[in-house]
Amino acid sequence: MLSPKIPKNEKERINKLNSFSILDTISESDYDNLTAIASEICNTPISLISLIDKNRQWFKSNHGLNATETKREHAFCAHAINEPEEIFIVKDARIDERFHDNPLVLGNPNVVFYAGVPLTTSDGFSLGTLCVIDNKPKSLTKKQLKTLRALSNQVMNLLYLRKSKSELEKSLFILEEKNKTLEKFASITAHDLKSPLIGISSLTKLFTEKYATKIDKKGVSMLNVIENASNKLTRLIDGLLENSKSENFLKKKKTDLSLTVLIDGIKTIFSYEKNLKINIKSNLTKIHINRVVIEQILVNLISNAIKYSNKKVVELEIGIQENDLFYNFYIQDNGPGIEFKHHKQIFKIFEVVSLKDKFGVSGNGIGLATVKNLVEKSGGEIKVQSEIGKGAKFIFTISK
Repeated sequence: MLSPKIPKNEKERINKLNSFSILDTISESDYDNLTAIASEICNTPISLISLIDKNRQWFKSNHGLNATETKREHAFCAHAINEPEEIFIVKDARIDERFHDNPLVLGNPNVVFYAGVPLTTSDGFSLGTLCVIDNKPKSLTKKQLKTLRALSNQVMNLLYLRKSKSELEKSLFILEEKNKTLEKFASITAHDLKSPLIGISSLTKLFTEKYATKIDKKGVSMLNVIENASNKLTRLIDGLLENSKSENFLKKKKTDLSLTVLIDGIKTIFSYEKNLKINIKSNLTKIHINRVVIEQILVNLISNAIKYSNKKVVELEIGIQENDLFYNFYIQDNGPGIEFKHHKQIFKIFEVVSLKDKFGVSGNGIGLATVKNLVEKSGGEIKVQSEIGKGAKFIFTISK
């Protein structure tokens, strides 16, 4: 028996094999299906997906064989990997000087015929083979060999797909951990920033009220600038925190939600607004939805309608319908309307098209960006239909 040669790039080859994290994993039907097909096409009782480790050959799939691994020095596949581009064929191992006294020939599984296609990576490293084995001499047709090579390509495709999936899962885990750290940092930083900002705003207001008669108009104006800037920064921090928390909202499970409960909850939130009328148009009594997400969307849109209304009474119509795939919502207001050129701009974060709302407060361009993010992450879309002087209608869908 001749022991297989060790490839010149063995260290790098083993590292490449380990990068697929495939060794000693449980059986998978995708691989087993390929060995079953190979065995059927080549009319052999055994077909294997064999991977050559440092001191063993390990079988990812072992059609027709009970063993899960053998010693490397006995492995036919350990010979095959030294010719990455060739199909390694042994027609009769009993009369081949390399294998005639091999334990796998003399004993179980009594290998006589062997044909193995190297499983070679895109950068030239042979990880193992897809092979077929018989206990009697034989040869394969060109068509069988061509099919066997095609099946080996599919094995490599599965390995790469599995590797990509694993790397993606690792990346997502790392990203999620970073997001948690960032969210915690943002929360702590926001708290630490808001406290002095509120203090600055309160002290500035108190100073202005108490000493206004002792300060000239220019001084009072400067104090007002300080107060307004502090308030604006506080609102910006609140908006950013709400936007960052939107990802957590999306993780909440969907539940059956009564429309009456949903709307009554929304009305309670805006109970301070005495000049607000909300009319519901829907033939539904309940929806199966992420309650936190839909509440955040509606609260943001209603809040905007109130803040930018130019009417004494804010009138809103909320429509809710469904089809096989989506819940369809709209909120129509009786406000001043939005110019067509701003219809896309208003959904971009930090984009502000109106300098101040009816309370004289500057917007921060975060609310509608948060709404858009929630809608799209919920499998839907959002758009606005509006003309100046005819109110605005926000239309959005949520995937069922």
